[in-house]
This record gives sequence, structure tokens and C-alpha cells, in this order.
Amino acid sequence: MQTLPLSGIRILSFEQFGAAPYATMFFADMGAEVIKIECGDGDFARRTGPRTLGDGDSLYFQCFNMNKNSVALDIRLPDDYQRFLGLVGGAHAVVNNMRGHLVTKRRIDYASLMTVNPAIVCGHISAYGRDNSRAALPGYDFLMQAEAGLMALTGEPGSPPTRMGASMIDYMTGMTFAFAVMSAIHAAARDGIGRDVDVSLYDVAIHQLAYQGAWYLNEGIVTERAPRSAHPSTTPVQLFRTRDGWIYVACMNDRFWDLLCKTLGRDDLVGAPAFADMAGRLRAREELTEILDRIFEGQPNAHWLALLRGIVPVAAVHSLEEALESPFLIEESGMIREIAHPHGPLRMFANPIKLDGARVPQSAGPALGAGNDGLLG
Repeated sequence: MQTLPLSGIRILSFEQFGAAPYATMFFADMGAEVIKIECGDGDFARRTGPRTLGDGDSLYFQCFNMNKNSVALDIRLPDDYQRFLGLVGGAHAVVNNMRGHLVTKRRIDYASLMTVNPAIVCGHISAYGRDNSRAALPGYDFLMQAEAGLMALTGEPGSPPTRMGASMIDYMTGMTFAFAVMSAIHAAARDGIGRDVDVSLYDVAIHQLAYQGAWYLNEGIVTERAPRSAHPSTTPVQLFRTRDGWIYVACMNDRFWDLLCKTLGRDDLVGAPAFADMAGRLRAREELTEILDRIFEGQPNAHWLALLRGIVPVAAVHSLEEALESPFLIEESGMIREIAHPHGPLRMFANPIKLDGARVPQSAGPALGAGNDGLLG
């Protein structure tokens, strides 16, 4: 592979758990030198179960910290803060996911570091931002899903509010943050001047309301939970029962609806007045669901996937085990790879980005303080 795109970029990170480590994982995988600055027992992820690897390591930690280095410093101590400043002089960015009020106190904002490195970018992930009454509050992904209304949009009608199964606000905040910090690094390379970059979990969670939020803000439309994980305005885009499980069918336009009916041998549905257009199908969703359920329940998932795939957007609903044992995932996607590790090889996910058609290289995440001798002397 050619030189990785971010080769030569150095990122210093005070990071814990998911959001910031997820962001810097992409920096590291793209070739940047990412140095985790850890104190005490290090990143809490090192001790996060359900089962750890021992010696300050865990599978949770490895997920977000491959290709990185680690130094053990406590910048609350004067000598360690000076060692940190020595690293700042040769860095492009200092990032963190501390509580908002701690950034200035720990002297890792642009105002504190600009005299050491005028081009330094100081990136901050916090729960609610640093410029409001909630700056000192802690925050986590599930809390943001709750407060931003995302749990109220998820699940079946009449059921308790439901969180998304993965920590998507952490990951979306990480991706938003990575883009913002890289944009600021680009500007600093051009202008010679760094800046502060702030991204909060709350702001990102609110931003994920997207069109449902725009509908409410402009028209007062409240999007309710739809049965079968259905799209709020397009039908049929939802789950259907089969003989042995569930499939998701996504007829996002009239063309796919026509193709579905013809492939199922039900041309009569195309011409039915109740189903003639998108608005009509939405009004008649309950009736349409019953009709299609009767059809899909006649055969197993494999039959419908073989019949419909490539004609209509369709997918089987997999359990976690089925998803991770998928022949396509294992044999074709290249998304699972083996990583050398002191405890023995680990099966881990590859980075989803390909460069020139190839997956980027990855190595195991660092032991706590592994870079002290090489980086600090």
C-alpha cells in the first residue's frame, strides 16, 4: 500500500470509553500517530467486560485502540504537564472527551497551548458543550438517546421507549468529531493558526433527528412509532413474517412496489385503488401488511431472498450470531481479520474504509505507557 493518507500527523488524546477513541481510531488507521495520554489505570475501556484479557487490556479496549501508542502521564502534576507540552510542540492536535468544565482547568484548550504551538488544534468532546449551564455534567450515549427523543422514536407502538442496540450516538459523535478536527488541521496547515473544536453528544443526538425534526419544527408533525419498524411515510418499507423468521422489504418508490407485486405474482395489487400510490398505501398499511404477511409466511427466508434479491431491496433479519457467521461477511467482505496480540490472535473488525481497494493495516492496541521510553525519554 502507498503511504497512508494521514502519515506524518500526530494526535495527542485524553480519551475514555467510546466517542473520542472511536474518532482517533480512524486517525490511527489512516496513518496518523495517535498517542493516548493516560494516568492511573488508564482508559476505563481497559477494564470493561464482560471478560477482560488481563494486564490492563480487554476486547472492548482493542475495538477502539488498535494502531495507537500510549504514554502514562498525569498532567495535574507539574513535571508531567511539562512533558506533555514537549509533545504538544510536535503535534497537530490535542483531543479529549473530558467534562466540558475540565478542559480549561487542565490547560488543554487553545488559549493554554497556543504559545507552545500556534498551529495546534484542540478538539473537545463533551456531553453538552462547554458554553452553557450543563458544561460540568457527565453524559453517555444512552442518556442522549433518551433526552433527544430517539428512544421515543424506536420500538413498537405502545411499548416502552427503546434504545438503539449499539452506541450509535458515541460513534456518530466520533465521526463528526474526526471530520471537524481534520478540517481544522487542514486549515492550520494552510494558515498556521490552530483553534478550539467542540462537538457534544447532545448536539449530535439532536442532529440525528434530521427530517423528523424538520417536520416538527416547521409543520408541527410528530413522528410516531410505526409497527414492524416501518418507515414513517413510505410503504411497504418494514418487517414481514416468513415461515422461519423475518425479512425487511424496502419499496422506497413506486417502481419497487410494482416489481414486488409482479415478482410475487400479485399484479392485482398494483392496480388496486387502495394501493395505487404512496399516500394510499400508507393509509392502508395495516391491510397491506396482512396481505403480504400471508404471502411471506408461506416460504422461509432463503426462498424470499433468492426470489427478491437484486429486484427489490430486501434483507433477512439476523441474530447477532447469524450476522457474524454470515458467509458473505466471512468469505467476501474482508471485514473480519486476525490481529496478533500477546494473549494470542484476536478476531477483530477491519476498518470499513478501503484505500485503492485494500483494507488498511492494523496492529493491536498498546499496553498502558508502552510509548513512555520512546516518546518521553
